[in-house]
Amino acid sequence: MGISIWQLLIVLGIVILLFGTKKLRNIGTDLGGAIRGFKKSMSDEDTKSEDPDSLEGQADEQTRQAADEKPREKTKS
Repeated sequence: MGISIWQLLIVLGIVILLFGTKKLRNIGTDLGGAIRGFKKSMSDEDTKSEDPDSLEGQADEQTRQAADEKPREKTKS
């Protein structure tokens, strides 16, 4: 006892009458652009952390090197 296809079509027809096809097309375009931008920023963030030439990668590497040097300095004393 769910929603039938006819009920969905009636709701779709009412939405089209209320907003119009042009406004719905604009909403779809905006929503698609937002999703595309989100996916791009997520993939860019992943490549930045993997790329050793990026600033974030250099900072992580310097932190690791500093952490490695501290125990060596203590053993020399």
